[in-house]
Amino acid sequence: MLIRTPKAWELPESAATPESLYHLRPRRDFIKTLGLAGAAVATRDLFATTAGFPTRINPDFRDPALKPTAHELITSYNNFYEFGTDKADPKPNANKGWKTDPWTVEIAGLVNHPVKIDANDLVTKMGGAEQRVYRFRCVEAWSMVIPWDGFPLSKLITFADPKPEAKYVTFVTFNDPKNVPGQRRGTLDWPYLEGLRLDEANHELAFMATGIYGQAIPNQNGAPLRLVVPWKYGFKYGKSIVKIEFTAKPPVNTWQAMQAREYGFYANVNPNVDHPRWSQGSERVIGAGGLLGGRQRTLMFNGYEKQVAALYQGMDLAKYY
Repeated sequence: MLIRTPKAWELPESAATPESLYHLRPRRDFIKTLGLAGAAVATRDLFATTAGFPTRINPDFRDPALKPTAHELITSYNNFYEFGTDKADPKPNANKGWKTDPWTVEIAGLVNHPVKIDANDLVTKMGGAEQRVYRFRCVEAWSMVIPWDGFPLSKLITFADPKPEAKYVTFVTFNDPKNVPGQRRGTLDWPYLEGLRLDEANHELAFMATGIYGQAIPNQNGAPLRLVVPWKYGFKYGKSIVKIEFTAKPPVNTWQAMQAREYGFYANVNPNVDHPRWSQGSERVIGAGGLLGGRQRTLMFNGYEKQVAALYQGMDLAKYY
C-alpha cells in the first residue's frame, strides 16, 4: 500500500472554500472564472462538484494549520495604488465602471511562441484552474492566508517556449489613466513592472491567479490575472497583467526604481533583514483578533524555505533582498 506524506504547504480541501461562498455567484460566472465557459465536458473531467459548482482542489497543496483569511478582508484590505494609497481605497474605486472583461494578455520577448490572447482563453489553454492556499506577506509587515484559483506559472512558460537566451520574466500591468484616476498622479511610474528570474518563475510554487475562494478575482485584487509568488513580499505580485515578456537581462521593478535602498529585485521574505523603517521579524495577521490582527513571528521565505532555499544557494540574502 502506498502511503503518501503531505508536503509542508499542502492544504485540506475542506479548509479552502466554505460552501456559503460558492452560492454568491451564478454558475456561469464561476465557470468563466476557470476559463472554461462553454466547455461542459472539460468541466466534468477536470473538476469535482462542491455545492453544485465545478471546482478543482489541487491535493498537493494542503496544510491543516493554515486558516484562510475571510473573503471580505482579502477583498477590502489591500494595496493597489492605481486605485488609491489607503487600504480601503481599491475596493470602491476599482469598481466604478472599470472593465476587466474582455482582457488581452501579450506574451512577448525571447520566446518561440509570441501571442496576444484573451485572458479566459489563456486559462483554458493552461488546462483550466486549480485552487491553492498560500501564505501572503506584505512588505509592510502584515499577512493573510489566501485561497487562490489559477494555474502554475510554469505552464505558461512552457506555452511561451522561451529561447535559450531568456533568463528573466517581466510582468507589465495595465496603464489606463483615462479610466483610472490613480494613474493620472505621480505616486508611481506607470505602468507597474515586476520581474522574476526564469528559474524562480518555473518553480512549482509560482502561480498565476484568476480567482479567490472559487470566485473570479475582484477588480481590487488584480482582475483578471495576477502573479503570486508566496515566498516573496506582496509588492512582487503584479496585478491586472497585460504583458509577460521574456528577457536576457533583469528588469528594474517599479519599487526598486523608486527607492532601491528599501525595495530590492528579489523581495524574498526574510525576518533577519529589516526594512529601513521597520522590523520584518514579525507581522500582523489580518483577521486574527479583528482587522488590526494579532502578531506572529515571520518565517524565512514566508514559510517556504524548504521548497525555495536552493534557488538562492551561495547568495548573501542580506545583500540580495
